[in-house]
Amino acid sequence: MIQTKQSIIEMQDISIEFPGVKALSNVDFDLKTGTINALIGANGAGKSTLMKILSGAHNHYTGNIRFDGEEVTIRKPKDAKDIGIDIVYQEVDVSLVPYLSVGENIMLDEIVNHMGKNQIVGWKKIHQEAKKVLKELNVELHSKTLVSELTLAEKQMVLIARALVRKGKYLILDEPTAPLSNSETEELFRVVRKLAYEKNVGIVFISHRIPELFEICERITIMRNGKVVDQTNISSVTPDKVIESMLGKTNSEVFSRKKTFTDKKILDIRNLTNTKRSVIDVNINVRSGEIVGIAGLVGAGKTELCKTIFGAEKVVEGEILLDGVNTINKTPSHAVKNGFALVPEERRKEGVLVDEPVYTNLTSASLNKYVKALSTLAPKNEKKEAIKMIKSLGIKTPSENQNVALLSGGNQQKVAIGKWLMSDAEIYLFDEPTKGVDVGAKTEIYSLISDLASQNKGIIYATSELDEIMKITDRVYVIYDNKIVKELNTDETSEEELLYYSTGGSK
Repeated sequence: MIQTKQSIIEMQDISIEFPGVKALSNVDFDLKTGTINALIGANGAGKSTLMKILSGAHNHYTGNIRFDGEEVTIRKPKDAKDIGIDIVYQEVDVSLVPYLSVGENIMLDEIVNHMGKNQIVGWKKIHQEAKKVLKELNVELHSKTLVSELTLAEKQMVLIARALVRKGKYLILDEPTAPLSNSETEELFRVVRKLAYEKNVGIVFISHRIPELFEICERITIMRNGKVVDQTNISSVTPDKVIESMLGKTNSEVFSRKKTFTDKKILDIRNLTNTKRSVIDVNINVRSGEIVGIAGLVGAGKTELCKTIFGAEKVVEGEILLDGVNTINKTPSHAVKNGFALVPEERRKEGVLVDEPVYTNLTSASLNKYVKALSTLAPKNEKKEAIKMIKSLGIKTPSENQNVALLSGGNQQKVAIGKWLMSDAEIYLFDEPTKGVDVGAKTEIYSLISDLASQNKGIIYATSELDEIMKITDRVYVIYDNKIVKELNTDETSEEELLYYSTGGSK
């Protein structure tokens, strides 16, 4: 570790309110350069709000921010960047320009600065500087590759490289590992350690994956209900203690559910292949009241299988039998009419309408119920039913009129699920349904899915989180390289066996 003078940023007595919600109450938080700090809390605890204040996205807070003992003003993103604070959001695409190259995205501030001063942009130098910073991070990306061609992991590296170009002192990473495979996560950890210990950058690492916090972080800040409840060295706490502090109760409750499935096969998929061959010769079935897992690593084909069943990817071969009737869904619209529901992995891009109110989202999959004469909607009826669903799911929102974009990740996911509960589908496809949500919200989602199974619905639960497969499913298919390679009864297998087949093992 290189010994370099540490700088410190301190947030003191920070409070902020939104309509109907006090998001933060008298919060103190500090961050030193050259350290990696975990920030954790249940969805809605205030951690993202706190970091948005630090990065200049919210300006109506009260309290003080100090940099090396001197009070500073952070009321807009430029203020934060001038001090050296950068943030990489979970939805990396919102911060990148897809039709520009890797180098152009890394050097975007420099390009904009030159254009703002009516200066000629030296494109050759732009790419040279981008290559230099990529080399510093040991990241193998070609400077002239279009960002639209990159994986999520590679896009994250572009944003981290951009922060390094700015000579940033502090970097906030919001759920950085949520979309990554194990190998991509290891690479991210390597880069994060390099930034902290060689470049003297202070890292805030936000994640709901508690084991990885203990792997990479030195300090931990735990938030609950808009307050910091603990800030300490991570070596002085245990994972169970972290969960207890987050939720305000012990982790002794273990989710369990009664087996509700029957012998009636309601979904039978035979020899299914799609046009892109991202699903190849898949054979699976689901019984009434059964939760069937699709286990596999990132990129194995789980998402593609769910989308193919739902009609978002075209089928070229095979059958999908629903209650014995061949029901190939040509489009998602056909799938909804045929009684299928999909809760997608990328909820903000595909699962919810972020700029629309909660009630509009909840009724979006069942609008025919609220249409009056002349094909006009009846908003009063919509809102009435949406309010019932909000209460039933425990969605934390000031009102049914709140835009979904302003809800926490866990509450957005409840909205994404709730809209399908209102449609009364027969087959529910859940693709990474707990991605980016905390342990408390996970338990609530498990209960929702279990309740659906008890109503004789058929459930497909696709995830790379093998502990979730073991916790909630009755039976599991392992997918590897776009093919189903193994079928197992959940009660008769283990995470180790699932991982064995997920990584290409055979016997």
